Amino acid sequence: MGLEVTVRLMRPEDLDAVVAIDERITGNRRDEYYRHRFEVAGLKEAQINASLVAEADGRIVGFLMGTLFFGEFGIPENSAVVDTLGVDPAFQDRGVGGALFDQFRANMRAAGVERIYTLVDWKDFGLLKFFGHMGFVPSQRLSLEYPVP
Repeated sequence: MGLEVTVRLMRPEDLDAVVAIDERITGNRRDEYYRHRFEVAGLKEAQINASLVAEADGRIVGFLMGTLFFGEFGIPENSAVVDTLGVDPAFQDRGVGGALFDQFRANMRAAGVERIYTLVDWKDFGLLKFFGHMGFVPSQRLSLEYPVP
């Protein structure tokens, strides 16, 4: 029998669970980063459909934080970005990430989004495989970086 996953909108009280999952994945505790992301996402006052959590076995086991864009960066179509995706290591490869992305995609489609982007470290083969499985392909846009001296 498969894992039963429920995806819902992220709420302000989910902050601690999100930070804990991220710490289990990265080995770093990033409270301030996520506190800021929750504020930017508008989670202080309201729920929005670009940030989601997945629940299974009575607890939060994954999250997806996204951003909607309406013409920024010279992109003419309404677009969205998957900013951060995290699944508790104990629940990886069990459909949690797919459930989160499926709901995110449905929410973005309902919001009129035409294209979803994300950035992935080219050496993160697991994440590249996941996004490829979700239907992502290399973008026609090139990400540039500048090392500030």
